[in-house]
Amino acid sequence: MDKSVVYHYKYHVAFLWKKPNSKYWQAGFMDKSGKRRNRSTGVEIKGAVSRKVAQRLADQYEDASRRQRTAKQVREVIMGLYQEITGDEMPQLTVREHTKAWLIRKKPEVKTSTYNFYKGVSTHFLDFMGDRADIDIAKVTREDITEYRNKLAETLAGKTVNHKIKALRMIFKDAERERLLLENPTAFVDTVRVNASDQVNRVPFKMDELRRVISCADEEWRSMIIFGLYTGQRLGDIAKLTWANVDLDTKEVILVTSKTGRRMRIPMAKPLVEHVKSLPAGDSSDMPIHPRASGILENSDGRTGGLSNQFAKILESAGLREKTTHASTGKGRNVQRIIHPLSFHCLRHTAVTLLHEAGVPAAVAQTLIGHDSEEMHQIYISVGDKAIREAAGKMPKI
Repeated sequence: MDKSVVYHYKYHVAFLWKKPNSKYWQAGFMDKSGKRRNRSTGVEIKGAVSRKVAQRLADQYEDASRRQRTAKQVREVIMGLYQEITGDEMPQLTVREHTKAWLIRKKPEVKTSTYNFYKGVSTHFLDFMGDRADIDIAKVTREDITEYRNKLAETLAGKTVNHKIKALRMIFKDAERERLLLENPTAFVDTVRVNASDQVNRVPFKMDELRRVISCADEEWRSMIIFGLYTGQRLGDIAKLTWANVDLDTKEVILVTSKTGRRMRIPMAKPLVEHVKSLPAGDSSDMPIHPRASGILENSDGRTGGLSNQFAKILESAGLREKTTHASTGKGRNVQRIIHPLSFHCLRHTAVTLLHEAGVPAAVAQTLIGHDSEEMHQIYISVGDKAIREAAGKMPKI
């Protein structure tokens, strides 16, 4: 470290240093175990007076670390220093207030599906906190977060728990940046173990299985299954299709995927063209092709859980899933979610498998379906329109 930017005081081990591209003094100090710690003081670098104030903060950080003072005690000291420096009280927000403000900031920054996920995690965490959601966010402890993590782990797969805690970390990291926290309570909460049973290998449908599924589905679900198979798109995107997404002149389905935001023009296989022509045309181009599914999706803020459950019932009727009820588990709803290898998403795998079995090159098949991987996307660049249309033409009729 450059000695010119470190200021030691005779009776202090704590010191100050300048961080590149930061206007604040940084405090360096040792904790009780002798480990080096660094933390921003929040005091701007403006000469000798600001340096003395920053040094006082650095000393407080070290004192708290060595004496194992509580965050509340440290915050009280720093709140006094903050008021002495600025003349204003140190900003405070409740857990609920900060979470609400964070969601408002995130909404224009992320996709709707991502925002809905963040909103769901936030709402669930606030419900878990109960009355304590209205305490100062600085009073939330590592124990609070650990207890919440463990509560999630009682009913959710490890991967899902870790995903939700990752979102929670973002909320508290933001509070730390806003200087509402001295220490992020999520920082040292470990992830939970992901069991092998939490993982599932999606498998494609066999042709006879597909026919059984279609025979058990009503008219709208039969249409969604056919669209899912011949376009390889996800359940939410199929449910959102309107007549404006279908061009029978060019024989294409044109859409922007919800997950990746990718604009796709998917050539329609002959069976899909025949199916579309058999459907009663909508009165206007913005009418959904699958009205009931579209309504369910809209009423659930874009979440596909309700539709997935409906499809699961169709699979049960086709004998491709065991019939389950909350009562049959013996634990009602407080039971870990069972992950099945067959789902609507498997139509995407089925489409790729059928194309490969028809001899379609992997890169062409992935382009037709629209793979998520950015690495794989680089392979797609050289694939021509003719090859994609020929690939669509090789899809079999079910």
